[in-house]
Amino acid sequence: MSEDFGPTFITVTDDEGKEIVLEFVDALEHNGQLYQAFFPAETEGEEDDPDNGLVILKVIHEDGEDLLSTLDSDEELDEVYDLFMESLFSDEE
Repeated sequence: MSEDFGPTFITVTDDEGKEIVLEFVDALEHNGQLYQAFFPAETEGEEDDPDNGLVILKVIHEDGEDLLSTLDSDEELDEVYDLFMESLFSDEE
């Protein structure tokens, strides 16, 4: 994805109905599944939350639309997180 026009932001709604703005970081495909990584966007008036880290969501196709969903298990999350870390840090070298 080109950053010629600046970062890409999306807004998602959590289980409690709170809207969260996320900044797109990277995407990867693993075992036939597309995953996207985001960081919570810093918003004015909000304190830095130490719990705000990398957010990984998977792209699912439902009724002809692409939707973002949480991962199904901690094992899946750990595996995909490690792949994103490898990808992100290998870009810096």
